[in-house]
Amino acid sequence: MALTIGIVGLPNVGKSTMFNALTRADVLAANYPFATIEPNVGVVPLPDSRLPQLAEIFGSEKILPATVSFVDIAGIVKGASEGEGLGNQFLANIREADAICQVTRGFQDSDVVHVAGEVDPASDIDVITTELALADLQSVEKALPRLQKELTNKKVSKAYVEAVEQAEKILSDGRTLFSARDEVDLDELKPLQLLTAKPFIYVFNLDDDGLADEELKASLAESVAPAVSVFLNAQFEAELAELDEDDAAEMLADAGIEESGLEQLAKAGYEALGLQS
Repeated sequence: MALTIGIVGLPNVGKSTMFNALTRADVLAANYPFATIEPNVGVVPLPDSRLPQLAEIFGSEKILPATVSFVDIAGIVKGASEGEGLGNQFLANIREADAICQVTRGFQDSDVVHVAGEVDPASDIDVITTELALADLQSVEKALPRLQKELTNKKVSKAYVEAVEQAEKILSDGRTLFSARDEVDLDELKPLQLLTAKPFIYVFNLDDDGLADEELKASLAESVAPAVSVFLNAQFEAELAELDEDDAAEMLADAGIEESGLEQLAKAGYEALGLQS
């Protein structure tokens, strides 16, 4: 099956660099906010070493790997839900995604401007979570009066309206719907395509020192648990994407990395959704 992952994050965290590496695209990755204006979409096959063996066992002439679609949208800034930066106008492009991938910067580089002035993964995560929750709250508050009227006319179910009312309370508290999934029926909310009702994957874009720091990675993973965490170096992945399969495998081996960022992220997406490729 095809999996669609929407990529979000603050400007200048490495979103477009990662997108280019994962999809082998050539999207502008610049050292200034809002380099990405139109959404970028890339569909890539999920690497799976089992497929050739399975094809041989079952005598299959065609090998059709699972695919992953990545959708990269403009960077979100604090106040986006109120019109700051480019506002939240681009969030519509990821409402149909199966999961949300938040790219968070964890590397230090004085040549790459951070919109908040300092590298602080926890703060970045809080900004994005808040803006997505506020965007969902706007959607819910807009829909609720209409749904309550339709309930009176029996055009919608009571369970649906009650779920939307509960979602409004959760979002008003600044919480994501997925984190509060024990309190609200997410299946009932599907028609509204709410962003925070989707599983979240957190990608921490680190430098080589960060990737080697097991204590740092454990701390970052714990900060977003039980959500899935992926650690990668987007610049390294970009260089990897320029190589053929054999050279890429050698580069990974030399770096002591077992799986590329694409493999890690795709598997994380399936894990977050409770699926198998």
